[in-house]
Amino acid sequence: MTNIALVGYGYWGPNVAKNIYSNNEYSFKIICDKKQDRLEKAKKMYAESVTYSLDFDDVLNDKSIEAVALAVETSAHYDLAKKALLAGKDVYVEKPFTDNVEQAVELKRLADEKGLIIHVDHIMVYHPVIKKIKFLIDSGEIGDIIYFDCSRINLGQLKNDVSAMWDLSVHDLSIIDFFSGGAEPVEVKAIGKKAYSQKESVTFLSLDYGNFLANITASWLSPIKERRILIAGTKKMIVYDDVDVLNKLIVYDKGFDKIENIEYDDYVIKTRSGDGLIPKLEQSDALYNSLEQFRQSIITRKESVTNADAAIRIIKILEKADRDLEE
Repeated sequence: MTNIALVGYGYWGPNVAKNIYSNNEYSFKIICDKKQDRLEKAKKMYAESVTYSLDFDDVLNDKSIEAVALAVETSAHYDLAKKALLAGKDVYVEKPFTDNVEQAVELKRLADEKGLIIHVDHIMVYHPVIKKIKFLIDSGEIGDIIYFDCSRINLGQLKNDVSAMWDLSVHDLSIIDFFSGGAEPVEVKAIGKKAYSQKESVTFLSLDYGNFLANITASWLSPIKERRILIAGTKKMIVYDDVDVLNKLIVYDKGFDKIENIEYDDYVIKTRSGDGLIPKLEQSDALYNSLEQFRQSIITRKESVTNADAAIRIIKILEKADRDLEE
């Protein structure tokens, strides 16, 4: 059993708590939050099965607790994660990892020095659909990737501590990082607009990875909700629509074929429009999978694919995009 404490029971914390509690290999010890009303809400759900605290020091000073899950605002990630690492505890932290690269690098260095695990919850990497697409890409069925077109838009959930790009596009950046084996872009461009919030509430991010391109849209100002990724490969194309309940993933046998012309030592390009296949998908919860991966990392002492290094690569992109927005 892995003894774990949860810090933060606000917007996302209840979801993390639910998945920790449902995993029988975790021993859920403490729920900590600085607001009493949130703890009262937690008590209605978990009664006496866990301990409740307003003081983070209670978590740090409890020697039985091996791991800390942080589900708090991004601005608090660095300070709380650093204290947890200094106390000798493995850390699970929500995305984005930190406010900036400097903080992320320091936390990674500290974890490495102490032999501790940092697992960043880039949750989409643990989604069964994303796992399936990764398999299709690695198997060569899609061919070489030409471009990604990603859209995460909805109305509301405005935030002032992070922009829509840091809140939403981070998902797509983590997916591209996962699919490409940690590729880093050679060029980053971004435009955005602030409306109803202190940070950009709509952003358009364009990236050139050398071998492929990516276009990522993020917005809190849309009348519709869309969570869609289009992947164009040289052999096949993929559309993942997370809002579509029935057909989340479709693999299209569409693209272009090069027809060699032997007589003139030339070739012509012909469009190919084949069938769309809906693959069978594993049924599992991405957040549960992420927390289970964290537990496995604690046991094996092997870092997950969404470790501090992956998070640092993504924050570097976001910082470059922020500089472009400022210019």
